[in-house]
Amino acid sequence: MAGGDGSLAPVAQVAIEEDKPFVVVPFGTRNHFARDLGLDRDDPLGALQAFLGGHERGVDVGRVNGRIFLNNVSLGISAQLVDRRERHRRRHDALAQLRALAILLRRPAPLGVSIDGRPAEARVVLVANNHYQLDLFSLGARERLDEGLLYLYVAAELLPTTWEERTGGHFVVDAQAGRLQAAVDGEPEDLATPLRFEIEPAGLRVLVPPS
Repeated sequence: MAGGDGSLAPVAQVAIEEDKPFVVVPFGTRNHFARDLGLDRDDPLGALQAFLGGHERGVDVGRVNGRIFLNNVSLGISAQLVDRRERHRRRHDALAQLRALAILLRRPAPLGVSIDGRPAEARVVLVANNHYQLDLFSLGARERLDEGLLYLYVAAELLPTTWEERTGGHFVVDAQAGRLQAAVDGEPEDLATPLRFEIEPAGLRVLVPPS
């Protein structure tokens, strides 16, 4: 698959179903998954070397209500930020992210969610496939893609500087509203709750270049 993070999961799903190795060619905006695989995000042609003597890696796959994600699912302010940024971007707004953030700051309501049956005071929830270093809305590189764990991060602040962190093989996030605005691997979505998160350790075979 040649594309960005939001394009990878549907093709990865087919690779899983057919038990075929998956080749990632970084050709999107941020290419977080390619980065965490160790690929050079500035050299998409170099990724094609996977077909010439490449080797396989087993990487973990996350699922939310059965749908796979390779990076993370965010809920709350960060998800709304993605959604509004995309709307402005479609209108060719050069200040899309700044305008989106300004809109969000005027509506700082908590999410009104429960996590594994317990109410959570949260404005941002991020469920990640393996461990991230978080800095506000910035995601650092993952050191591993095969730890076999989901990481759930919760922030109660409007602009989070500290996060509550949990790990596990599955989580359930519910909301009184019955739906939650989300960003699945960076793509805006509207998801019906409860959201059931699971991880499949080494669920995806990835073919990477020899280097």
